[in-house]
Amino acid sequence: MKKSVFILLIIPFVVIAQSCSDNTADQPSPANPQNPTTIDNTWLVPVSEVLDGGPGKDGIPSVDEPEFTVAQDVDFLNAQDLVLMVKVGDVVKAYPHPILDWHEIVNDEIGGKKMAITYCPLTGTGIAWNRVLNGSETTFGVSGLLYNTNLMPYDRLTNSTWSQQRLDCVNGQFRGQFAETYSLVETTFETMKKAYPQGLVLNTNTGFNRSYGRYPYGDYRTNDERLVFPISKEDRRLDLKERTLGVLLPGGEKKVYGFTGHSADPFIIEDQLGDTKLVVVGSKSANYLIAYETGDRQLSLLPDAYPAILQDQSGIKYDLLGHPVDNAMQPLLSLPRQFIGYWFSWGAFYPDIPLYSN
Repeated sequence: MKKSVFILLIIPFVVIAQSCSDNTADQPSPANPQNPTTIDNTWLVPVSEVLDGGPGKDGIPSVDEPEFTVAQDVDFLNAQDLVLMVKVGDVVKAYPHPILDWHEIVNDEIGGKKMAITYCPLTGTGIAWNRVLNGSETTFGVSGLLYNTNLMPYDRLTNSTWSQQRLDCVNGQFRGQFAETYSLVETTFETMKKAYPQGLVLNTNTGFNRSYGRYPYGDYRTNDERLVFPISKEDRRLDLKERTLGVLLPGGEKKVYGFTGHSADPFIIEDQLGDTKLVVVGSKSANYLIAYETGDRQLSLLPDAYPAILQDQSGIKYDLLGHPVDNAMQPLLSLPRQFIGYWFSWGAFYPDIPLYSN
């Protein structure tokens, strides 16, 4: 079995040498992982597997006052840059990887919904969290800690530490509480702009001076054997860095779906997890992979009909985020809890997770 190479000194962790309030800092610094000094037996994950990434709390600064540009006016992204999309009502917002690589968390509000867009460059996982905890609004920041080489946000209400891909609080006042999430879709800026030309895109006016056009982790995305920190378990059914979609249902049912192995583009998969009927729609060329709960609907593909990608037996069309295109009074097409991540992260957090195969 091949062993992954753990790069501890070369991959930059976007560490800011000066204080995080110094907006002129731009060069990431290397870091040696070490056990944090503040953990105790109240943690829900093994203490030995919680590592200090190096930059310290808020050393990777969250974006707390985000600014946006209309998609059709954006000139700071390449067509194939990945973005995370959220839609509330008629408002669509997109958060580009080239900005999230440097900040990991954006605290925002969309259509009255308080959200934290969380993204871990090391696991490739993007998830939209509810910022209201037990009735109190908070913001999330980057703790500087990692579990299974994955982001551990902390909430600024209680200083509790959370695990992004576990989707729960693992230390502090909210220990054991699960994160509430909002539907989020990952695709390219090109696809986002075609589907939502009037959508809003997080721009580079973050309040920090960063080289947003430069990927700060070297060849990490393309070097399959290069991990920054150890993980608890390696699953070699797929290449470690292959981007895959994981679906997690409330009853504990879960499955991972991939972009590969499909002759059509776009493609549609009909599946069932427990009692939940799903379709998974994907396109390698447009770079999206999304699961929808079908209920009693019969769904078919609508290629090249943006913003619509699906149509049901009644002729109702749905966009990437499951919203009806022609009649807002129609019910949404529900997206189960899901997110895209590197394959190795699914194997580490959910050992032996079922993997869809044709």
